[in-house]
Amino acid sequence: MNIAVSGSTEGVPMRSQVQWIVRWENELQLADHIELSEFFRKSYGPTGAFNAQPFEGGRSWAGARPELRIIGYDNRGVAAHLGLLRRCIKVDEVDLLVAELGLYAVRPDLEGLGISHSLRVMYPVLQQLDVPFGFGTVRPALEKHLTRLVGRQKLATLTPGVRVRSTRPDVYLNVPPTRIEEVILVVFPISRAISDWPTGTFIDRNGPEL
Repeated sequence: MNIAVSGSTEGVPMRSQVQWIVRWENELQLADHIELSEFFRKSYGPTGAFNAQPFEGGRSWAGARPELRIIGYDNRGVAAHLGLLRRCIKVDEVDLLVAELGLYAVRPDLEGLGISHSLRVMYPVLQQLDVPFGFGTVRPALEKHLTRLVGRQKLATLTPGVRVRSTRPDVYLNVPPTRIEEVILVVFPISRAISDWPTGTFIDRNGPEL
């Protein structure tokens, strides 16, 4: 789950000033992609220049392209973003339909627009799509952050030590086409209980990370 977060508390607007809008990918115009590209560069840039590189040239996605987005707007433009992509993954030997959540970011000048707010908007959409689970992965360094935002509110279950194989978003002649990472698994029960999630510890994403 590509995530950019900020610890800044300066210039924080009231939450009521942020409007959340659901946008299907085909509804986005060129101007939307350019605006989102700038938003992601500014949001991911503080976490490392390399993390902002995928969003050059008006590109508004990093790996896999989302099919649906939750976008928060305020009087300064894009305030926050969360993407969704339905896909089939394999948990050990079990095939499973999920809605992968990713491309989460908050504009660096904001504080208090946690992922839990965008998820409250996304949940009715996930229910309409009739997917059994929301799915995401995060690096171990973000475990405390995600626990605070979704774990303690029981929006999701976090499981550390899970290995995930993903396709690289681009082809490089000097590296393998896939990579395996040890991550924290984030599962959001939607139409099925969390107890129905397979118990395997190796996940094949069968595509690039969202």
